[in-house]
Amino acid sequence: MIRALKKLSFSPRCLAALCFLASAAMPVLVFIAGCKQVPMTNRKQLLITSEQSENNMGLTAYQEVLKKEPAAKNEKAIEMVRRVGQRIADVANRPDFQWEFNVIESETQNAFCLPGGKVAVYTGILPVCESEAGLAVVMSHEVAHAIARHGGERMTQQTVTNGVKQAGTYLLGQAKVEEQKQQIILAAYGAASEYGVILPYSRKHELEADHIGVMLMAKAGYDPSEAPRFWERFSGSKQGSAPMEFMSTHPSDATRAAALRALLPEAMSHYEAAESKVGLGEAVPQ
Repeated sequence: MIRALKKLSFSPRCLAALCFLASAAMPVLVFIAGCKQVPMTNRKQLLITSEQSENNMGLTAYQEVLKKEPAAKNEKAIEMVRRVGQRIADVANRPDFQWEFNVIESETQNAFCLPGGKVAVYTGILPVCESEAGLAVVMSHEVAHAIARHGGERMTQQTVTNGVKQAGTYLLGQAKVEEQKQQIILAAYGAASEYGVILPYSRKHELEADHIGVMLMAKAGYDPSEAPRFWERFSGSKQGSAPMEFMSTHPSDATRAAALRALLPEAMSHYEAAESKVGLGEAVPQ
């Protein structure tokens, strides 16, 4: 394994992590995809799962979610989600993804995109979106998580945290692997979270997804200035008191809005260069 690693080029941080995995997992065989770069931000990341494996887990988990959750019946809302989603998919530079967009009937203010382009939007978030551009903020953020492989990165980190037992279970196919695959991929892409070692890294992922997402929505022809406005509305729509930022896996809405405003000059350049501009688009159907 060390001989094989010498043939590859890794940053010192990635190499150290790989050596830790190798020493921790021996004699368990670990399949290493190596260090990658996140699209647009170019941040280095360590991944030990193959992208195809993540996509397969994403498809299985997505199908299970759609079986259990009630589908929305508002045809206008469904059409808008699919229209906005397709515009974002067209600029995401992932023609290998099998894109799919569905709407789930629920008061939950949430959305997700699993590996391979499997997207679901909950109807509870639609009133906060207000417009196509607001919906694009949400959907491009979730798509960003998938194309940046944040879930795969979190699974890699979880392997290091929990050691050989979990690595053997979900990488090498031990007992209950299919059920665990679904749980792992859903947790990695925001369906569940953990307070502990993963916490600060997860906030980093959220801000990175905001960064990539605002560029995607701008390239898709949606006004990126809607991104910080969305987070301000979202903050006002929460029921009860939100947790303090340092106790949350997500950055505070004020932090997100400020970071997005700082990115607007770059995002506006992509918006101006877009082949067709939608602006704010149509109002979200109620």
